[in-house]
Amino acid sequence: MKGIKLGIATLAVMLITGIANAGGVGYIDYVKVIDNYDYAKQATKEVDAKGLEMQQFLVDKEKEYKSLDTPLKKQTFEERVSQEFKSREAAYMALKEKKEMEVYNRIKDAAKAVMVEQKLDAIMDSRGVFVGGVDITQSVISKLKTVK
Repeated sequence: MKGIKLGIATLAVMLITGIANAGGVGYIDYVKVIDNYDYAKQATKEVDAKGLEMQQFLVDKEKEYKSLDTPLKKQTFEERVSQEFKSREAAYMALKEKKEMEVYNRIKDAAKAVMVEQKLDAIMDSRGVFVGGVDITQSVISKLKTVK
């Protein structure tokens, strides 16, 4: 009987301690973090500027195309511009992907730091949380503002 009581008491202590040590799940509103993160804004402006350059390139080439007088000149021009546009498009996509990954990795690192500070078990995007969890959005934004 004494062994059973001791076993139950030990189990109860383990359960209570386990609950006390559970950090829980944090979540962030990723869009809000992006909207309040200066580096993300800068990266977006840089990518948008490159996109506008591509649009201007097409407008300029269209004007040139209209000024050509023979079908052979137009065909040669189209082939040349098509190759140049593909090259510019590849550079644009590479820049966009690079900037998105830089922003994502910086946010992820800040979220990891907040997770450790607040002793949480995991961080999720707020769109995946229906009930519960700890909103750490503002903490991540603050962390990003202090890290350069």
